[in-house]
Amino acid sequence: MYRLVFIFSLFVSLCSFAQNDNPLFQFDSIEKYRKLSENNDVSLEQRLKYAERSVDLSLKTKIDSTILLSQRKLSFIYLLMDSYSDYRDINFINLELARKLKDSVALAYTYNNLGFYHHQDFKTDSAYFYYSKALKFFDKLKMKNDEYSVLQYIADIQETEKDYVGSEESAIKAIKIINSLPYNERHLNKLWNLNNLIGIISLKLKSYDKAIEYHNKALEISKKQGSDGYYNKLYTSNNLAEVYKSKGDLDQSISLYQKVIEQKESYFNDDPSFYAIALANQAYTMSLKKNRNVSDIKKMFYEAKNISDTLDDQLAKTGISIDLARFYADIEKKDSAYYYAERSRKLSEETSNNELLLESFLILSSLKKGEDGRGYLVKYIKLSDSLLNNERNARNKFARLELETDELEAENKQISKENVYLLFISIGLLFTAILTYLFISQRAKNRKLKLIQVQQKANEDIYNLMLGQQDKVDEARAKEKIRISKELHDGVLGGLFGVRLSLDSINFNEGKEAMMSRAKYISQLQTIEQEIRKISHELNTDFVSGSGFIDIVSELIENQTIAYKLEYEFNSSDDINWDFVANKTKINIYRIIQESMQNIYKHANANSIKISISLEKDLICLDIIDDGDGFDTSKSKKGIGLKNMKSRVDDFEGEITWTSLSGNGTTVKVKIPYLDKKA
Repeated sequence: MYRLVFIFSLFVSLCSFAQNDNPLFQFDSIEKYRKLSENNDVSLEQRLKYAERSVDLSLKTKIDSTILLSQRKLSFIYLLMDSYSDYRDINFINLELARKLKDSVALAYTYNNLGFYHHQDFKTDSAYFYYSKALKFFDKLKMKNDEYSVLQYIADIQETEKDYVGSEESAIKAIKIINSLPYNERHLNKLWNLNNLIGIISLKLKSYDKAIEYHNKALEISKKQGSDGYYNKLYTSNNLAEVYKSKGDLDQSISLYQKVIEQKESYFNDDPSFYAIALANQAYTMSLKKNRNVSDIKKMFYEAKNISDTLDDQLAKTGISIDLARFYADIEKKDSAYYYAERSRKLSEETSNNELLLESFLILSSLKKGEDGRGYLVKYIKLSDSLLNNERNARNKFARLELETDELEAENKQISKENVYLLFISIGLLFTAILTYLFISQRAKNRKLKLIQVQQKANEDIYNLMLGQQDKVDEARAKEKIRISKELHDGVLGGLFGVRLSLDSINFNEGKEAMMSRAKYISQLQTIEQEIRKISHELNTDFVSGSGFIDIVSELIENQTIAYKLEYEFNSSDDINWDFVANKTKINIYRIIQESMQNIYKHANANSIKISISLEKDLICLDIIDDGDGFDTSKSKKGIGLKNMKSRVDDFEGEITWTSLSGNGTTVKVKIPYLDKKA
């Protein structure tokens, strides 16, 4: 029905087309702003303005397909800016537009976007619902890359909700799709994640051989990734060690943990928590052996504990406390065992980690006698029963959601069939009306169409005239800038310089007080002279050169630090001749500083920042150091802001590195080739 009404409205609008203000030019503007919103060389705030402008212009067209495309661009900008509420709202609007247009591709991506929003908001039921809708469209459209990505998200949700069988099925489907696609690095990383996930699930189901099989597959994939797969290889080795420990192959488990620990120097600065966990795991595994060395095991445990306490890593602290409680209980040090069991209980409750909380209750029940021991045992039984019920419910929940989705689709199909009958009746009536209208208005329509053609031609001529006029305006503006510059330099500056010389010459012929007064006036004249000279240079220069670039950077740093309430220190080398540096390079250096300061303000909670620009071995070196909270560089490098900075540096075959440690600030180092244009 919508399509028919749309056709009729379009026909009517054509009759009044001549009254519109250059629609072709309007569509060109919409497309221009869409392209500008995709430009990674400008700030996200500016890209947002461009995207919003394209939506505003699109809304004026009242064409749903145009509105939908512009709003999808805006949706992506909201995602990049972490504006999740706006991201959610616009995707719900896009969903209605896509449904009206029956645009399957737009529906697929919009459902996927809504799934992602609810996923990151930990609303797993809603996330699963929208992901499932997206999956059906991706499958129907043969969009394999998007299909396996959604399957991975669904598998992650199912694993979180303890639907292990369903999670495994989804992961295997995703693996089969990836294996049918051409080889690339993105597919390799996805394969590693999926095989690692199945390995983790198999361990929880106590299918040890299967867990070993899939972790070994993940290990082989990480080796194919080269340097990019280094951390994947470490994590897989740790997971394999855990499987062998659970299986009872303690020697193999210890050997794998030892290999991970021996590589400490290569990853400790980036992920000290991982080292602490691996060390504690090895210590506990060694404690299970008959010929154990208690003293060495204690040293390993306390090294791991001290690291996790220093980092305040709640998960690591809880796991290490559990292992220490087990260890001390095994060597019959009940007081120490009780201390660490109680510590793990408190940490588990704070982090809502029910699995570790369950372990804590069990250990405490064995350590305490009488009512206290029975009390912990009762808590263990209640929590265990609750978790089992949740697992049973989870196994049915997603199947129920699938069924509800299918029923909803079936209901919509039935409604569509009913609408078809109404559509045929409406078509008959509307067709009769259209024929009558066409018969009566045919001659008027022909005249109007001729008028439209004439007006289109006139609009094109006006547009071309405007372009030519704009060139003339630009040329006149440039000439006027040069004229004003010369006038300021030769006229005003010359007169002021003469006055200053006259005052200076008589300064020594008067008394001390008069000399001081005249010196003041001379100083003021010098200030005016400097300001006019600055204006003259700015008028006669199209882009900042020489030290002017450093002035702009200094102004940026000063303004941003005032706005962000940061102390700062800025140093720049005099060895760099900025006239020989390409404008694009200077723009990118400026943007990197700008984006880094924005990230520090948003995420670092820093008090001060140090920025320096120097020249070393024909390389422009930019260092940005803050004293903020720091971040996990292995996880945060996937962020959009960091990717944009890396992309800017890669354009000039430069290098960028981040060094950060939680609680100890972050250092950004950028190196860009210094090209001397005179060479």
